[in-house]
Amino acid sequence: MQCPMDAAASGTSPVMQCHSIADELTSHSSPLPTAQERSQRHCYGDGIPGEFPLAVSPSIVLHVLSACDLDPKDLAALEATCTLFSKPANFAPYFELSLPELAAFDMCQKRTMFKLMIQEEKERLKQRCGGSWKHVLRYILVKEKNDSRVIAGPGHSIVISKNGEVYSFGANCSGQLGHGDSEDRFKPCLIRSLQGIRITQAAVGSRRTMLVSDTGSVYAFGKDNFRGAELVDTAHTSQITTPKIVETLKGVFVVQAAIGGYFSAVLSREGRVFTFSWGKNERLGHNSDPSDVEPRLLSELEDVPIAYISAGNCYLLMLAYQPNGMSVYSVGCGLGGKLGHGCKTNKGMPKLIEQFHSLSFKPISIAAGPWHAAALGADGRVCTWGWGHTGCLGHGDEEYKAVPTVVEGLSNVKAVHLATGEYTTFVVADNGDVYSFGSGESLNLIFQEDDEAEEGPDFSTPSLVESLKKLNKKVAQICPTNASYWLNSEMGHPHTFAVMESGELCAFGGGIRGQLGVKLLEGVEKVTVPMHVPIDLS
Repeated sequence: MQCPMDAAASGTSPVMQCHSIADELTSHSSPLPTAQERSQRHCYGDGIPGEFPLAVSPSIVLHVLSACDLDPKDLAALEATCTLFSKPANFAPYFELSLPELAAFDMCQKRTMFKLMIQEEKERLKQRCGGSWKHVLRYILVKEKNDSRVIAGPGHSIVISKNGEVYSFGANCSGQLGHGDSEDRFKPCLIRSLQGIRITQAAVGSRRTMLVSDTGSVYAFGKDNFRGAELVDTAHTSQITTPKIVETLKGVFVVQAAIGGYFSAVLSREGRVFTFSWGKNERLGHNSDPSDVEPRLLSELEDVPIAYISAGNCYLLMLAYQPNGMSVYSVGCGLGGKLGHGCKTNKGMPKLIEQFHSLSFKPISIAAGPWHAAALGADGRVCTWGWGHTGCLGHGDEEYKAVPTVVEGLSNVKAVHLATGEYTTFVVADNGDVYSFGSGESLNLIFQEDDEAEEGPDFSTPSLVESLKKLNKKVAQICPTNASYWLNSEMGHPHTFAVMESGELCAFGGGIRGQLGVKLLEGVEKVTVPMHVPIDLS
């Protein structure tokens, strides 16, 4: 069957039926526009009353494609099936580009990180991503879909509003809330010193916070170093109590930051990864002192555009963009098999996790927990690997897995989001149901436990989180504390946020330092039922 849009190829103009406004149209009739006029991006309709001939009005089509925020796959499908969408659109200055390519470019232009690039930089990014603006758009969307505006840190929390304002609450012993003092906050408080700066992403660690602005700057506050709690003498560490630009990154346009237990990392808009600290013996692709504050490029991935990074306690996962699908690289400590290479040895240089190819698994999202890792596939499957303590891998036991292994207990679930905490894994299904497995010392799942049971519950396979189900609200994301509890025990028990599709925020877990956004009653250390947080994300 011939595509209706292909009528242009046979000499007739395809039309889009619209409401007829006969008097207005007939009074403004005019000859068909010239080729030069068609090269200009404007909307017009020159046909019989009630019709817009699409073949001579490509600007209307372009506007629709751009305004609808179509997925790059949909744009590619249009280009492959219809002559109208596959031929050059003759729009200046990219006369040779098709309408789907132009739409992809326009959607990239809506993103500040892309809009601020000079044309030469844009062209370089296009080549790194495979030579198409649709690939560039997909590369940008991967990061956007993986990011969260709510971060549950060890003892403190960060929430980014839709407008890029930042609220912080919880423990503030090192100034990690950014309010200019060291007093704990028991409700979300706006960081006023960031007024006029739009923040797009945040990372939290032990007594430290990093924020990324839409112009690529990185602000840090709290503990004044890039090392983890294990390497810090708190008594002799300086503190920053208000957001301060990281000077060593001024030459890098950063789009994401991550804080692990021993190190920090950032991702540039070109897809390059830089790490700080803990590079001794080339643990993170370079050989430097643990106190090093200079960003070190992972040069081994110079030709591989990285779309997203996730930091565990002592290792780093990187989601790499490729035109035919995503892949995952890992680097750092391999104990417990958490690097995913079939062994428990360390890797000082980034290495591709090959098991995904064997499973026909196309990763679209990754989560590096302190001791185990998880990945979400394009088909909704979930893989886990690493230490299996308390059943956090979801395979029905506590054995470690040295390669990514599909969680069979989720075979009837199409996952759309996942998150990891210490020996804890959460999975959000496409219908908004939340499943979890693991728990142990992290207490991220404490609200499911039965205190009167003779034996502790078994969370080694996925279980529906009933207390969230009872809220009758569709969950979009889960954000648990992703840090080691025994290294941050003075901050109270870990906590978890549930972000609803409506923009409402709920929380449960430890809250003694105010990290839940409310002040608990005296003697109460944790909340076992999801509670409302007084802030709106919509």
